[in-house]
Amino acid sequence: MLRIWLASGKEKSIHNRHPWIYSGAIARREEGIVPGAIVDVYDSSDRWLARGYYNPHSQITIRLLTWDETEPVDRAFWEHRLRRACERREALRCDPATNTYRLVHAESDGLPGLIVDRYADWLVLQSLTLGIEQWKPTLAKLLMEITGCKGVYERSDADVRSHEGLRFANGLLTGGQPPAPVRVVEHGHTFAVDVYHGHKTGFYLDQRESRKVIEQHSADAQVLNVFSYTGGFTVYALAGGARVVTNVDSSSDALRLAETNIVLNELAGTVSSLEGDAFQVLRRLRDDGMRYDVIILDPPKFAFSRAQLISASRGYKDINMLGMQLLRSGGLLATFSCSGLVSEDLFQKIVFGASIDTGREARILQRFAQGSDHPVLLSFPESAYLKGFLLRLE
Repeated sequence: MLRIWLASGKEKSIHNRHPWIYSGAIARREEGIVPGAIVDVYDSSDRWLARGYYNPHSQITIRLLTWDETEPVDRAFWEHRLRRACERREALRCDPATNTYRLVHAESDGLPGLIVDRYADWLVLQSLTLGIEQWKPTLAKLLMEITGCKGVYERSDADVRSHEGLRFANGLLTGGQPPAPVRVVEHGHTFAVDVYHGHKTGFYLDQRESRKVIEQHSADAQVLNVFSYTGGFTVYALAGGARVVTNVDSSSDALRLAETNIVLNELAGTVSSLEGDAFQVLRRLRDDGMRYDVIILDPPKFAFSRAQLISASRGYKDINMLGMQLLRSGGLLATFSCSGLVSEDLFQKIVFGASIDTGREARILQRFAQGSDHPVLLSFPESAYLKGFLLRLE
């Protein structure tokens, strides 16, 4: 096994089971280590620490896989990790009202760089690191064997691949092609999912439980769903008895698929769509005197680096101020951030600032987070990325 040594004092995070080693922590390495290779990591006193895969092209140079020196990283290793990830989702697999969920959540399942989402009888895989890329064919075959699904389709088109020296890669890995769209069921609601061109792997699976909360608070309500994408929150709001729902999104394709999802569920209620930049659309609605009982703000990621935190905070404050200005007294605002660099504490301060600047009194009724199929590993707090609040405003 090829060896890498850390600089003195850089081993604490490894003892705490954090799976990332940055380039600055490395003191020296053996000759002949190729990118993607499995390496053993030692401290400055030549004591073995952990084992992982290596990529000199990435700032995160080593991603750790095991802290057991006797555990080889071979086919059996990957099979065991995949089976354990599936076992953690056993309750979802057995739920007749839901057949779509995240099957593998990267570092949180001991598989850094690997995302696998299940859409009925198909799996969509994202390979985000060079180490996973080396094992991708094996992982696809194992997933078919373990799950009995009909096919594994790859959607490795996330920007983070460029940090690993990788190009985008989309296409069938094994088995049959998924239909276009795939029909799935979540909490008994039917959705058409475009796994070929949709955001991420096709659907925002991490909002499953948040959508259920909106359903419980939408009776007889006039609802504004901002950054609506394919209408996940809209379907739940209508199922909960909403009178009127307005979808706002910049993508005409997403809005059309949202209309399809409403038809699939045979839901009553009036639905309209507004295509355009959400900030501009909300300003226009505010100036027109529109008011709503329930508003959902589920924007895309605003902060991709620490250098963008200030501008992202401004964006979150602006969109929340607009939402608060459009909400009736006593109305509910469900507001989210999926920017991992924006902590829950910071996001709460941003929303508080928006309430002060709009003169609204806001109370947190509930805190939102990603679903249980997107678990947060305690030794890897970076896996907690989705946060949100259900607020009542007066």
